[in-house]
Amino acid sequence: MQSTVNSNMIYKATLVASVGGLLFGYDTAVISGAIGFMRTYYHLSDIMTGWVASCALLGCIIGAMYSGALSDRVGRKKVLMLSALLFTISSIGTSLAPSLWLFVVFRIIGGMGIGIASMLSPMYISEMAPAAIRGRLISIFQLGIVSGILVIYFVNAYIAGIHNDSWNISTGWRWMFGSGVIPSIIFILLLLTVPESPRWLAGQARNVEALAILSQINGPIIAQRELNSITASLKDEKPFSFSILKEPKLKRALFIGILLAIFSQITGINAIMYYAPEIFKSTGVGSDSAFMQTVLVGIINVIFTFVAIKYVDTWGRKKLLLFGISGMAICLFIIGWGFYIQQQGYLILIAILGYIACFAMSMGPLAFVVIAEIFPTKARATAMSVATFFLWLAVFLVSQTFPVLIGTIGNSYTFWLYMVIAIIAFLFIWKKVPETKGKTLEEIEDTWNQEKVF
Repeated sequence: MQSTVNSNMIYKATLVASVGGLLFGYDTAVISGAIGFMRTYYHLSDIMTGWVASCALLGCIIGAMYSGALSDRVGRKKVLMLSALLFTISSIGTSLAPSLWLFVVFRIIGGMGIGIASMLSPMYISEMAPAAIRGRLISIFQLGIVSGILVIYFVNAYIAGIHNDSWNISTGWRWMFGSGVIPSIIFILLLLTVPESPRWLAGQARNVEALAILSQINGPIIAQRELNSITASLKDEKPFSFSILKEPKLKRALFIGILLAIFSQITGINAIMYYAPEIFKSTGVGSDSAFMQTVLVGIINVIFTFVAIKYVDTWGRKKLLLFGISGMAICLFIIGWGFYIQQQGYLILIAILGYIACFAMSMGPLAFVVIAEIFPTKARATAMSVATFFLWLAVFLVSQTFPVLIGTIGNSYTFWLYMVIAIIAFLFIWKKVPETKGKTLEEIEDTWNQEKVF
């Protein structure tokens, strides 16, 4: 009976935190269905189209930058609730904005919510999860992201089909943004039902509360042992500051976290997620077919995330990452080739679906898994903020430059550029990324004192 209660407790906390991932996916991908109509409505140039599509990412950068320090001060749960509130404000504001610049302001506010959720949800899960299933549980956060993307693809396709294109240009895109109010409110309500992170509580010397939560997850004997390990690591650890980056091993861990975050994005995933309908239209299909093919992208994204969830704690992080990035590079070559020979059939669609499948089982979830694991307890929130800051900086770069790249060097060379980056990412993962499966966060932290760990 005890193990059932434990499972219920940890999976409930994981699923609630993963609703933050769902909002992350929902709010980032909503632009894919709206951007074409907004481009016509506001007469946007290539550069302005990139700006409108990517402006939320400035908020993501701000949210990621400050959420770590804020969560150290007031707790993981309260800051997650703040992200849900920002999502709600953004959904209402973007749907009603009377001008493009007010729309941009509300998108940036929503982006702050995304930035907070993208950093804090996987960290909250990592601090709650038992070591044996931690990779699987953090991967469920990515399942939340891709589920949010899939849901908004369906919502966008449904709204786009209510009336004709002229209605979508004038009104339909506003409905797409406004629909985000519903999952935002659900997230707020669900957060009221889960506990605070026991590792954060221990860091605040609230050991009785921390032990109670750890006991519900692991049982009393393991809980006491884990609390002792946490308090010992907190006692020995200096508060995180940029000055201690001079320590070689911490510098290397942050280097790995930052580069893995960057590579997870600059291999082109958000070019496809943000502009999927426009990419498919450029192959010669109509708006309806483009939206339905985009929905298919979302379905594949969800299905193959389950591969990561199933195998991350048995195969390990590194093997899945290497396998996935190899497949991504091959598919990016085929996409570029399809555009180069002006292929009008299903070659490009199949290659994009293959790329999405490889990303969903590797770089998508496992970048968050590794980043949530490799930092010491006291440094984790701030260090994850730094890594996630660079992640969103990379997303901004990709989404801002993609329309310009398409307009200058063309589809083929744009996707071949992403292929070259994927090959570089493969070499980085092979040489630098450590294997962390099966270790507690404190055991990973202990490896800082060993030689040649990273």
